[in-house]
Amino acid sequence: MIEVPKIKKAKKIANTEIVPFTRQLASMSAAGMPILATIMTLEEQSANPEFKKVLNFMNKTIESGEPLSRALAAFPVLFDDMYVNMVIAGEQSGEFAGILKRLGTLIQSSARLRRKVKSAMTYPAVIISIALVMAAGLIQFVVPIFAEMFSGFGKPLPALTQSLVDISDFVKHYWYYVAGAVAVFVFSFRAWKTSERGRYQFDEFLLKMPVFGELNLKSGVSRFCRLLAQMTNAGVPILKSLKVVAMSIGNRVLEKSILDARLEVEQGNQLNVALEGKPYMPIIMVRMIAAGEKSGKVEDMLDSVADAYDEEIEALLATLTSLMEPFLMVFLGAVIGTIVLAMFLPIFNMGSLAS
Repeated sequence: MIEVPKIKKAKKIANTEIVPFTRQLASMSAAGMPILATIMTLEEQSANPEFKKVLNFMNKTIESGEPLSRALAAFPVLFDDMYVNMVIAGEQSGEFAGILKRLGTLIQSSARLRRKVKSAMTYPAVIISIALVMAAGLIQFVVPIFAEMFSGFGKPLPALTQSLVDISDFVKHYWYYVAGAVAVFVFSFRAWKTSERGRYQFDEFLLKMPVFGELNLKSGVSRFCRLLAQMTNAGVPILKSLKVVAMSIGNRVLEKSILDARLEVEQGNQLNVALEGKPYMPIIMVRMIAAGEKSGKVEDMLDSVADAYDEEIEALLATLTSLMEPFLMVFLGAVIGTIVLAMFLPIFNMGSLAS
């Protein structure tokens, strides 16, 4: 039995190597090049030593008489169930090159969309974090200097200034309590989020968030439609496709809705009937799938739904970015401005304080 090599930085390889590998494999296969020669050529030209290990393992597996899909399945971080099952369908149907070409396009477009959504959600978090770090720095290092200066005035400070000084004194003398509380919160949050119940609740929260919830939902529905269309187009059975797509969707709430629908399809119901009424399954998507099932073009209809949602996501991201920037700047200014005002307020009232 061939030993599966251990791969370092597998997630980074998945983000950088898989799309070009898939496209090159598709092109060379379409040109009639044997699969073993193709993999050997790709191994020779690969500049990533870790991915070379993967390609070398593929070579050895194919030389031993196993199909490519068996080698791919040995690296689940690089090649997920959707990828492996589509390759299996290509091997069995004889449309290996065509399926790989569609697979490369699918991975690339999905990755691009996820990056845009992630960027839109990360931006406010970064700005808020910067505001909190700046506020903490001012409270820890600058406010004590002003507090010492104000102590000689001999009169009560303005309420806003006194509150800031009290916070600074507490952080200065009991910083370990603050650090401990933050550490406990982070540890508890991670433990809760990695639990089955916590992951479900967190994913549901992501779908219920104002604005961002709509963004997450449309992104998930688009991914569901796109993956299901590609897998059924490749000849993967519908029950297998639904299971693989559910596991690849990236949201436990949507995953449960799809798996519940799969049970109904297994019992003989049509897909649109099975999806109707399931949590977070848009009615317009269900109606379009129903029309596709009637006309026998459900894959085309799924692609149309995905295209429509992708356009809506692009428009929503553009609107969100344009509205978010001024709001975050106001937030940042309000936090820092309040602290600066609190520090300088006694100076503005110096006449009454010194009298």
